Amino acid sequence: MKDYSNISPKLYTLSAAIVGFLLIDDSNANEQNALGNWLMLVAQVLCTNAYFLQLQTQNNQNTQPTDEETIIMMQKMINALTKEVNELKKQI
Repeated sequence: MKDYSNISPKLYTLSAAIVGFLLIDDSNANEQNALGNWLMLVAQVLCTNAYFLQLQTQNNQNTQPTDEETIIMMQKMINALTKEVNELKKQI
């Protein structure tokens, strides 16, 4: 597994912005929207997987998230899914 901890946060953010601008170069609005939605889905899968890996690590250390932390995380997931559904409704 790669160690990304030594990458500068500013450089990491700048590289994402550059890639984003490069991807919009010859795309129309529909293509940009489709690609953006696909990338957001990929990001959500990565974030969800990372969350559950962290949860498993915590459980192995006999420390579990509080009910409040779990509710907050679930609310964030619900908000992200609601936003995605609303975006898809706009396209239909």
